[in-house]
Amino acid sequence: MSSTLPPQFKQSITVAITGASGALYGLKILDLLRARGDTEIHLVVSSSGWLTLASECDLSKEEIEAKAHVVHSPKQVGNCIASGSYPSMGMVIAPCSMHTLAAVAHGLSNNLITRAADVVLKERRRLVLLPRETPLNLAHLRNMVSVTEMGGIVMPPVPALYQRPASIDAMVTDTAQHALQLLGLPNVQRNEWQGLKSNS
Repeated sequence: MSSTLPPQFKQSITVAITGASGALYGLKILDLLRARGDTEIHLVVSSSGWLTLASECDLSKEEIEAKAHVVHSPKQVGNCIASGSYPSMGMVIAPCSMHTLAAVAHGLSNNLITRAADVVLKERRRLVLLPRETPLNLAHLRNMVSVTEMGGIVMPPVPALYQRPASIDAMVTDTAQHALQLLGLPNVQRNEWQGLKSNS
């Protein structure tokens, strides 16, 4: 197993897409990472994630996989991102289903997505989850607390309406940029809050 990245990449990020609604968030994160040109992108999509992608977007499986540099099956629990020796900067699960949230919260490394998340937590790297569910029951809330206590970041994809986004894409892009900032990536472009305008 290689412990170094190819010379053209400065860091490696794992993107997982699971079965909750909101597949556009994962796709936008992939696009933003790809546009940087300095990040090795690993992609893992759950079986339910593929169903959601088919329902919510018009891209083929081949077009989606082409957004990443390395594509893993969730069944391949022995792949590189399942080990802390692989130099990943972190991981984002977007969207994150309640099933995946629960597995991460309880350390159930039953597939490559949850194993990779467990590795990120144990190595004290950045883990960002974009959970998509509403309303939330007590189990959901407790699982979010558990992930937070372990060092993960729970980031529900709440739109920044104060920016008066002109489209769904604008809202999704802002959320995706926020997630990349939380991963610690440098030079992430995002509309910044400039404060309230004076009414005087």
